[in-house]
Amino acid sequence: MNAASLQSLVQRFFTQRLLEQKGLSSHTVANYRDTFRLLLAFATKQIGRAPSKLRI
Repeated sequence: MNAASLQSLVQRFFTQRLLEQKGLSSHTVANYRDTFRLLLAFATKQIGRAPSKLRI
């Protein structure tokens, strides 16, 4: 079994969990998105890997 890519997990979190299941506003989802962007920029700097190469 392949490890799920971080990109697919984050995408699923935004589309299924926040929008569909929780029914959050688009503003809330945008705030989560911006937080993930900051986290990924930090991880890229610390680990030295592009976000597309990160795996969980």
